[in-house]
Formats: sequence, C-alpha cells, structure tokens
Amino acid sequence: MNRVVITGMGTLNPLGNDVPTSWSALLKGVSGIRPLEGFQVDDLAVRFGGQIRGFDPESVLEKKDARRYDPFLQFSMAAAVEAMTDSGWVVPPERCERTGVLIGSGIAGLATMLEDCETLVTRGPRRVSPFFVPYTIANMASGIVSMRYGARGPNTCVVTACTTGTHAIGDAFRIIQRGEADVMIAGGVEAPVNRLGLAGFASMRALSTRNDDPQRASRPFDRGRDGFVIAEAAGVVVLESLAHALARGARIHAEVVGYGMSGDANHMTAPPEDGIGAQLSMRAALRDAGLRPEDVAYVNAHGTSTELNDKIESHAIRQVFGAHAAKLAVSSTKSMTGHALGGAGGIEAIFCALTVAQGKIPPTINYTDPDPECDLDYVPNVMREAPVRVAISNSFGFGGTNGTLAIARWDAEP
Repeated sequence: MNRVVITGMGTLNPLGNDVPTSWSALLKGVSGIRPLEGFQVDDLAVRFGGQIRGFDPESVLEKKDARRYDPFLQFSMAAAVEAMTDSGWVVPPERCERTGVLIGSGIAGLATMLEDCETLVTRGPRRVSPFFVPYTIANMASGIVSMRYGARGPNTCVVTACTTGTHAIGDAFRIIQRGEADVMIAGGVEAPVNRLGLAGFASMRALSTRNDDPQRASRPFDRGRDGFVIAEAAGVVVLESLAHALARGARIHAEVVGYGMSGDANHMTAPPEDGIGAQLSMRAALRDAGLRPEDVAYVNAHGTSTELNDKIESHAIRQVFGAHAAKLAVSSTKSMTGHALGGAGGIEAIFCALTVAQGKIPPTINYTDPDPECDLDYVPNVMREAPVRVAISNSFGFGGTNGTLAIARWDAEP
C-alpha cells in the first residue's frame, strides 16, 4: 500500500480566504461569526452565521462563470486553486490520468435551488435556468476542478452530510493507497447560508438562537451551549503518494496515516447515547494506522455546540482512549468557524495538518462554564503549544454516518 502525504492546502471559511489568514485567526481565538448580510433576515429565527466575506469569484473564475456559478462551486474552485498552487503540482498531459479529484458537498447548490424554485413558482417552468441542474449537482465541484487542471484520473464525490469532507479526503487517501492515482485533489465544501438553509435548520431547532451575541454563540462543550452556528466553507488538500512527492521534491505538510468510518444505525438526526458509532469510527482509524491510543496527542472534535453531540462525543472519546483520554488535548474549531456541514471535515483536516506540523493546538473558545458531562481537556479559550505527533479529526453526520482521519507529523526520512 502506498503511503499518502499532504502537499497542498487551500481554504475559504469565516476566518479568512486562505490558509495563512485562517490559521492565524484560529490560533488567536478569533470568532468568524457575525450578523448575516446579503439577504433578508428580519423574519428568520436565526439572524447570524459564518459567512465568507471579501471573496471575489473573478479572482479564480472567468467573469461569466463567476457570475453564474453557485457559491459552492466558486468556493470549491478557490480552495482548489490555493491547494494546487501550494503543492506546486502541474499536471503534465502524459500523466493526467494519474491525478484525480474528489470534492464532496452535503447539500451542494442550495442557493441555485432556492433561486430557481422561486422562478418556477413566480414566473413559470420556461424561465427556470438551463444551468439549474449542472450548478446544483454535488459532483460538479470535482468536475470543474478537473477541467481547470486537466485531471483525468478518478473523478467522483461524497455526499454524507456533515461527514462529507472527512469521507472525501479518506476515500481519496484510499485511492492513492491502492495505486489508482498518484495525486488526488480532495476535500469538502458547503454554501448553506441563505434563507432556505437558515429556515430549514432553525425549524429543526438545531441552531443557536443567540441573535444578540453571535460571536459567543458557538460554545462547544460549555454548559450554556444551545445549538450549532451554520457556516459556509471550503477545505481542499492535495494528497499525493509519498514516492511521487519525494520524486518531484514536493514540500510535505503532513502524512495521512489512517481512516475510519462507521454507521450509528440509530436515528435520522440523533446519535446513540453510548456513542457507539463515533467509537467505531475512531477505533477503525487507529487500527488502520496501526496506532495505539497513547500515540494520539490531539483530537479535533466534531464538537458542534449541540447538547447531544458534545456530550456523546466526549463519552465516546473516553471509551476509545481509556486512561489516555485524560492526557488528550481536545478542541472544537467550530467554536470559531461555525459548522460548515459538508465543508467542515475539509477545513478541520487542514487544521490538524498544521497542528502536527507546528505543534500549536487551536483552542475551544467561549468555554466559560464547563459542562460536568463533558469532562475532557478542551484547550479552553487559548491556543497551546505542545508537540503533537498524531492528531485525529472527527466528523459525524445526519443519517448516523461517521468518519475519522488520523494525520501524523512528517519528519523527512533519511
């Protein structure tokens, strides 16, 4: 099996429109959550969220495409361009079938769906855009990125709710392990911050309603948490076989060493009380990587800031790591980015790669009133410097779908 390394990273999220800006804000404990802008919010129950700000689609797309593309496609392309530039990989025509794309989205073109549904109702079926279908299907993110780079290797996508980004990177990792490609552009994207997305999640009572205090609304593991904060984001990495990366002299950020996934088989939206699905996912990733629990120093938790998830994930971590759980650093970067659904796993894999590379552990902000049922070290409010050889990243989604990535520090081999 081929070893797989990360040689490029790109992101847009509420903290910034590139990796350096986002990472700097994350380590400073800055919240990216603000009152919503750009559409009517007066009649919405929730009027804040994590929006990408200051992004010009024409910086990465032709003018007509920048105007037409759904935001999830714009964000995908921008994150992929940053990741590919960072990697320094230029796909040569004679090797194009050895580079693939696997970018997933939980909901995909929600803004386009909303717009064309309104057109159908108010103006009739003949006025629905001919671009409605291509701009809403989830696999189009992989499609447009493959066209940009001439990548003719494996081309697919993952649609697994809030586990999408983690599953996308994990599945791309497997493709390279098996030797079906040398390079995979992989990650997750979501653009759900519009009237339909807010109304839908608010109706489920899944969102925080702290309209008067947006920046302190996402408070994972804190007793005062009251729901997650919806956000938009894209996180894309360039994965590469170790042999391919070394042969071309690529800079290596980190190594992906394990991948696990599982199903809750329990409920459409609620995890089981014992967190068995989360446990199975973490155990599978450790087993896949050949790691012992004590080899892991940091967990980037799913940590949504909902009553059930945070308590059950904490319990699951205790079950998997046993006595070592007391020594683990566990943080939720969603306390600063909000929850980007299918995009979350992509940006959180990038944060894990930077954590193992730099030995800087992001904090969980807004942690002021510890919940006694969440009894781990959540790196409260302030970034911590500590050596981290291995980090794991958890993602759990509606439908009971779970994923875990294990990411290790890269030490150049002699």
